[in-house]
Amino acid sequence: MKNLGILLSGRGSNFVAIADSIAAGAIPNARIAVVISNRPDAPGLETARQRGLNAIAIPSKGKPRAEHDREVVAALLDNKVDLVCLAVTCACSRPGSYSSFGQEFSTSILHCCIVPWPGSAATSIRLWRESVGCTVHFVDEELDHGAIIVQKTVPVLDSDDEPR
Repeated sequence: MKNLGILLSGRGSNFVAIADSIAAGAIPNARIAVVISNRPDAPGLETARQRGLNAIAIPSKGKPRAEHDREVVAALLDNKVDLVCLAVTCACSRPGSYSSFGQEFSTSILHCCIVPWPGSAATSIRLWRESVGCTVHFVDEELDHGAIIVQKTVPVLDSDDEPR
């Protein structure tokens, strides 16, 4: 059984998709050990609590990035996390943050981006509107750059929000 650590900062829609997939058996031998947000008011934390999951806030506001990153890594280690899933572009996907996470989770950090190596938010939004697709990749020192695990074309529904 692999323990997952989910990092989120907002609604947690990617977290919910992961949790639902685990519950449905689509992600076998996995359990969510902890859900962490840098925002104490993140709705995704409340969703995690409602599901009976360990959900904690580790505020980043007003702290040096390295200090916050160390606190997140400590929480992941305390919860015996095997695999870190970035449910949003945050934390160790930020330039300069990888070293804190990479030392402990060098090949165990996954991130999903809407297109492979988009380059800019404007490009991402344009390509997202065109239903180009989604890439799940390992995180490395560069933003949205690591080894690709899977790529799929994903339909964009009228009810979908634009990426932020």
